[in-house]
Amino acid sequence: MAYKLEMEALVLSALESGPLHGYRIGQSIKVRSQGLLKLGDNQIYPTLHRLELEGFICAEWQPQEGKPSRKVYSLTESGHGRLAERRKELEKYIAAFSTAMGLPGAQNA
Repeated sequence: MAYKLEMEALVLSALESGPLHGYRIGQSIKVRSQGLLKLGDNQIYPTLHRLELEGFICAEWQPQEGKPSRKVYSLTESGHGRLAERRKELEKYIAAFSTAMGLPGAQNA
């Protein structure tokens, strides 16, 4: 599994429940991973920009009262499909890794 694909899966899954801005995406990943995954701007924003260019997410500027506007990201229809693909790939990867490590409940290949 490539790091780029893992980041992609995390960002897409954070957006599955609705639109978020970059900082909130990082916070969502941190909370959902129970604090084990703490991603910085230098990891999140390049992934967001690439996903936007590839059409898997869209972005719009959201005005805020008394503050600068912020960019909010949403999944596109193709983004939902891409997330489903990434989940299948990760399931295979996790199963293979678990088996290779001899973790309890892992199926022997």
